[in-house]
This record gives sequence, C-alpha cells and structure tokens, in this order.
Amino acid sequence: MQKREQGKSGGVAGGAAAPPAKRGRPFGSTSNSAAAAAAAAAADIAAPSTLLGPSLHVHSSFADQNNKRIVLALQSGLKSELIWALNTLTLLSFKEKEDMRKDSTPLAKVPGLLDALLQVVDDWRDIALPKDLVKAPRVRTLGANSFVTGFGNEYEALGSNGNLQQSGLGFGSSFAEASPHNVAKPRSSEWWADEDGLFNLDEEGRAEKQQGAVAASNVIRNFSFMPENEVIMAQHRHCLETVFQCIEDYVTEDEELVTNALETIVNLAPLLDLRIFSSSKPSYIKITEKRAVQAIMGILGSSVKAWHCAAAELLGRLIINPDNEPFLLPFVSQIHKRLVDLLSLPALDAQAAAVGALYNLAEVNMDCRLKLASERWAIDRLLKVIKTPHPVPEICRKAAMILESLVSEPQNRPLLLAFENAFAEILFSDARYSDTFARILYELTARPNNKVTSARGVWGM
Repeated sequence: MQKREQGKSGGVAGGAAAPPAKRGRPFGSTSNSAAAAAAAAAADIAAPSTLLGPSLHVHSSFADQNNKRIVLALQSGLKSELIWALNTLTLLSFKEKEDMRKDSTPLAKVPGLLDALLQVVDDWRDIALPKDLVKAPRVRTLGANSFVTGFGNEYEALGSNGNLQQSGLGFGSSFAEASPHNVAKPRSSEWWADEDGLFNLDEEGRAEKQQGAVAASNVIRNFSFMPENEVIMAQHRHCLETVFQCIEDYVTEDEELVTNALETIVNLAPLLDLRIFSSSKPSYIKITEKRAVQAIMGILGSSVKAWHCAAAELLGRLIINPDNEPFLLPFVSQIHKRLVDLLSLPALDAQAAAVGALYNLAEVNMDCRLKLASERWAIDRLLKVIKTPHPVPEICRKAAMILESLVSEPQNRPLLLAFENAFAEILFSDARYSDTFARILYELTARPNNKVTSARGVWGM
C-alpha cells in the first residue's frame, strides 16, 4: 500500500509539472518559461541516459518509394490523406541536433512536394480573414423570370418541370435565393459537400485547416534546417512569398505559424537575395522587396522576445549580401533605433541578436556608422554590454569592434570623446579587449601634429 500511495503521489507531482518548450523554441517564447526551464532541468538531472527514448530514424527508402503518394495525398484535400502525409513528412523531416544521417533524403527535391505543402498553407490563408472583411456574394436577379439566365444554368432549361435547380456552390445558388418558389433538389454532383473526408466550411473546418497549415509550416521549417534544402528553398519564390506574408500578418495570424515562418526565413537568410521578388519567376502573392523589409521591421518591433530576436538576426544576415543593401538602407535609422532599444533589455539573447546585427550594419558604409553613433544611448549601451559583461565573450568582442568602427569616422570623434574615461577604464581593467580600446583611444587623441611614437608609448600600441 505504501508503494502504491507513493506511486500515486509521484504521478500527481509529475502531472503538475509544466511541459518543456518545443524543439527549436527558446524557453522565453512560452508563457510559463521559468516553470518549463525548471522542469526540463530537473528532468535532465533526474533521468539517466539509459532511460531516454531511442532517437527517431526513418530510412530514406520510405520517402523514395512513397514520394508521389505523399504529394498526391497533400493535393487531394481529403482530411485523412492530408493527416497521413503531414505526419509522415514530420517524421521524415525531423532530425536530432547530433543526427548526421547519411541516408537522409533532401525532401525539398521531391517534385511538387514543396508546392503542395505551400498550397496547404495558402488554403488556410485564403480563409483566414475575419468574416466581416470577406466580400459577400452579390445576388444576381438579372433574368430571374426566364429559363435561360446566362449565369451557367442554361443546361437546366430543358428540365421536365421547367424549374431551375440549385447548383452546388457559387453564384448559381443566388438564383434560388431570388426565386423562393422554386424548390431545389440536390444533384448528384453535390455528394462531396457532405462527405466526411473533406473539410467543412464552418468553424470546425476552419480550425482543422488552421491546424493543417501549422503542421505544413512546421515541416517547411524542418526542411530549412537541412543544408541540402537551403539553396532550393532560398530560390523558390512561392516559398518566400508565403513565408513573408505570414510574417507580415503577425498581428492576426496564428503565433506558431508566424514562428515557423520566421525561423524558416532566418535559416535561409544567408542565401536570400531580395531581388527575387522582382525577378521573372512566377509570382503568387505579389510580395515586393520593400514590402518584405517592412514585414521584417514590423516583427522587429513586436513585444514577443523570440520574434524580435529572430528579426534582428535576420537583418544581420540579410545585410551581408551586398545585393540586399539598396532595400535595407532606407530603413537603417529605424533599424538602429530598435536595435539600440533591444540592447537595453535584460534578456541576454536579445542583446546578442542586437549586437550581431549592429556589427554587420557598421561594416556596410560610412552613413551607417554616422547614424549609429548619433543614435541616443547607442555608445552607452554598447559599453554596458562589455562592462556587465555579457556571458558570451564573442558578443563583448563584437561590441568593442563596433565602437572601433565608429571611431574610424572623424565626424564621430566628438561624440566618442565624452566616453574617453570609460574607454580608458576598460583598457586597464580587461586585458581581453585592451588592444581594441587602445586603438580607439589612439584614434580619439591623435592629431595631425602628434607623433605616433608618443601615442604608442602612452597607450601601449
């Protein structure tokens, strides 16, 4: 009895623990982040490695033998087929962090698979608007008293009773509304409207389509983590347009769908060229370069930590490509302002993302360095990252390198001279960054008539 009671108490305690965060999500992205982190840490300590479940391995031959069936199941629109295909793709696209399988199949290379997944997301996007924003169908009363209406019901004019029957869906149904005396009988072509295998048009059907879109976006996100899929996805205009549209509607769209879209585009950012939106490739959603950058700026200003951190990292990766500079530079003042705001947050990952983006932006051109130095609190908060210090030494090193880039512009030196004492304090207190701050102080105090040797003697250069 004592053992049974202990088992019950243990089960209750285990049931009360908060579930850990999802794979690929930081703990801060969940509402009960502290409880989830504590539960995950306790589970890691308490459970030995022998109790952990086996890693998931699905042989690549399964995808090779069933790739056409998976694509057809996604395109069928049947709930059972769609669920099977999404579950299968979730298993095939899932890879552990340490999983270096040689037999993994680049699923993005399966003909039609990526387009079929995007179609699942697009189907949800088509009905995701609130009902009050959807344009209502216009009642057609023209020709209501004639047998031949001109709206697709001509073939019904030869019916035995002379009454037009109601068509399944579309504008033909408006004629029945305009003629209440006609009793419409469902035709055999309407059998699929009541089929259990299809999605309904009510709230339940909307919820099911939303779940399917989230599952499809999760598979696409998993694809983006595989190096063999990156080039194909970064050059797939339909994929990029769908992802950016989800990011653009982050206020009203499903949060997990937005997170999956954002993680996908962050993974593809090193290979992304924004000029693809004005290329000759077929377009589905008409996303422009400016609209894409505005979508990133919108989510950069969001209050969700996981989102604005990912947006900052995305901007830092996009600016590396010189072809993206003409589209990002018009927003550089807004970008600097928001990134400096992120530096003031206590979240360490927000500071790291902001420093990484500012480091790449400061290397673009002189105008970026001048605008960053003139941004209020920018220098002070960069120094705070170094003094605190940030637990990742690389972040502190990048913050120091940003200051060195700023001091290289003569117009910035009057602004930086106000922090000369702070620079000297770091120079003599932290040997890791002494060389960088020695060069900064040399640039600040150097004059055309000064001798280089004296400056080197003072600052140890």
